[in-house]
Amino acid sequence: MKKLSLVFVLLLGLLLIPSSVYAEDNDKVNVYFFRGEGCPHCEEAEEFFDSIKDEYGKYFTIVDYETWYNEDNAELMEKVAEARDEEASGVPYIIIGDQAWNGYASDYDDAIKKQIKKVYEQDTDSRYDIMKYVEANKKAPKTSSKEDKDYSNDILSLILIVVVAGGVCTGIYFARKKTA
Repeated sequence: MKKLSLVFVLLLGLLLIPSSVYAEDNDKVNVYFFRGEGCPHCEEAEEFFDSIKDEYGKYFTIVDYETWYNEDNAELMEKVAEARDEEASGVPYIIIGDQAWNGYASDYDDAIKKQIKKVYEQDTDSRYDIMKYVEANKKAPKTSSKEDKDYSNDILSLILIVVVAGGVCTGIYFARKKTA
């Protein structure tokens, strides 16, 4: 019976780990990064985001869209710009909350960091997210977004719960059968 209790506690602990990881990622700010493969300014922007990961990585997630070789992503960039009443005149095109940058220069670094912190400090339900606006108005094709990943995490957690519950019930059944 002692072994069964230990197994139950361990399995319960394993169930709680995915939930805590999921909750942490859900708070991060989406940085929408439309870029072109081989674009030197895009590479500079990528280097900038890599350089701030240690200090700001807990605040943001890069949602990357390559637009030069992916027509769907290029179309999405145009629809996002249209929804923002602006023109995406090239890449990189970076969107954080209600702020956007067309192109990249190191002069933008402080403003980008400030915007990441500003949006992160907002209540997650009240954050402006252009993709939610575009998708709600059916102006953009379905993309592999964070919401899709969150849904797959929910399914994985549900499957894990069912497997663990089944294992616990089976263990209890055999433990009672053995003592009977």
